[in-house]
Amino acid sequence: MPLEAGLLEILACPACHSPLEERDTELVCTGQDCGLAYPVRDGIPVLLIDEARRPE
Repeated sequence: MPLEAGLLEILACPACHSPLEERDTELVCTGQDCGLAYPVRDGIPVLLIDEARRPE
């Protein structure tokens, strides 16, 4: 289930404050040096650094 466009515009990566991009069931940081991927569970973004997946 996609997030509302307005919500995605105001969300930022908690680690580096770069914009986030929606991909499948995650929000991925667009920052070059960061790239953390945050899960979206039941339509709710979990923007906790401890819950984020590290870039591969």
